[in-house]
Amino acid sequence: MTTPPPTPPAPTTPDGGLPPLHIEVDGEPAADAELLAALMSGYGHFTAMQVRDGRVQGLGLHLDRLDRATRELFGRGLDGGRVRSLLAGALAAAGRRDASARVYVYEGARTVVTVRAPYPVDRTPQALKSVAYWRPAAHLKHLGGFGQTFHGDAARRAGFDEALLTGGPDGEIAEGAVTNIGFWDGTSVVWPSAPCLAGVTMSLLAPRLPSVTRRVTLADVPAFRSAFVTNSRGIAPVSRIDDTALTVDEELMARVYGAYEAVPWDALEGA
Repeated sequence: MTTPPPTPPAPTTPDGGLPPLHIEVDGEPAADAELLAALMSGYGHFTAMQVRDGRVQGLGLHLDRLDRATRELFGRGLDGGRVRSLLAGALAAAGRRDASARVYVYEGARTVVTVRAPYPVDRTPQALKSVAYWRPAAHLKHLGGFGQTFHGDAARRAGFDEALLTGGPDGEIAEGAVTNIGFWDGTSVVWPSAPCLAGVTMSLLAPRLPSVTRRVTLADVPAFRSAFVTNSRGIAPVSRIDDTALTVDEELMARVYGAYEAVPWDALEGA
């Protein structure tokens, strides 16, 4: 009897305990538990996406991210066509057109695809707890997110939804533990300029909304009208940061949701 592969940990974006429905290594179903465990705990990077009817928003950004990070970490590129084929094959093998999918890349451009049930839209306002921590190599969506998991779990135990990563003597804001954050000043969305991952959802929204990028500190938070967070699962307003309450601006959020919903969905196959 073949030993089933272990459930891979969530390196930077928690998966809420949902087990993968299907896992493939270089296009083949994963059957070697020891190999998979080694891959999941190793040195590498990944991207996460929602798939609907075999389509992904910002697919080109996901493929570019994977290629750039593979070049930086391993000194070689990663063919986008191959990634699309691996994703499409894993979805077909899992019998799904709608899913949450991840692509992990390791030494030698070894590629792992995981497929889970799709995540429902959750726009519940989020409470964030600031912590003094910045991710190493923050521009990469890399494995080994101990700091994010540690601070995120501590924030939830303290009654918050997520940790907000800050640094320096004045608490310069970088990003959420598993999100990007945008602040609304009444005219523009202000994206913090501190080192952070340029998330795909943020990258899709920024050119579709009046946006600026500049330094933001914890002392600046009370001056903003509202804020929201983004990641591969979607977008949610922020209700407070530490003890500072923020207005959930329904008009702003409708504009933000509308901008995101207008992003086209790219087919994994047939391009």
